[in-house]
Amino acid sequence: LTLQIRRCAVSIPSNIAEGAARNSTKQFIQFLYSALGSISELETLFIIAENLNLFKAGEFDEKLTLLRRMLLRLIGALKNGK
Repeated sequence: LTLQIRRCAVSIPSNIAEGAARNSTKQFIQFLYSALGSISELETLFIIAENLNLFKAGEFDEKLTLLRRMLLRLIGALKNGK
């Protein structure tokens, strides 16, 4: 479980960076959606860890929600050409 959490946590900024290095906005947006998927996966892993009484994931909820909002706003801005 710890390894999966680490992979997800690393995957989020990695997808953003890889997408930013692509040639087109469309490709960048695809990588941003992959980062959003990793956020959802990370949330799920935190829920599982919490249900197994491994730790309290509550402190991460706000941070993941903020990150999701930021990515969605960036995607929206890119789609609107801003």
